[in-house]
Parts: sequence; C-alpha cells; structure tokens
Amino acid sequence: MAQQILKSARHPNLQTVIMVEKFIKDNSMFYTKREIFKHLPKKMLWGTYKIIIDYLEETLKITTDKDGVISYIWNPELLEKIKNMQEIKI
Repeated sequence: MAQQILKSARHPNLQTVIMVEKFIKDNSMFYTKREIFKHLPKKMLWGTYKIIIDYLEETLKITTDKDGVISYIWNPELLEKIKNMQEIKI
C-alpha cells in the first residue's frame, strides 16, 4: 500500500510538511486525520497528505489515539535533557 501511495501521490515539499506539522501542533488532540486534512490552510492531494502524516509518525512527532485523534508529541527540550544524561546514550 505504501508503494502505491508513493507512486500515485506527489512528493511534498518542505514548506508543505512544515504547514501540516504546525497545524497539528497548534490543534493537537482536537482533530482526526481526515478532519485535519479538511481544515488545512492550503489544499493538497490525499496521497501527499498521507505521506506527510506517515513521515511525522515515523519521526515520532505525532501519534494517533484509539479514537483516531492526532496529538503532537515532539518535545525537543526533553530530548536535550535526555541527551545530556550520562545513563542514556543516544
């Protein structure tokens, strides 16, 4: 399925990825994947949007709860604290 999406969708540019990420960050825990797609400031193809969502999930920036609501979970401040801990190697 992932290969099919990659073949049929346009690859998103950085500006588009940032737009989707910012929208999710600003509206975390309010919308499902489909609702976010409908409320984005700029329209795009579903396949392009799906590639962005997959990327954000794989990089641990977002997660989806049991009801399908997307939450922004990326915390760079916590990551820096963890990096500086001697007990944890990153």
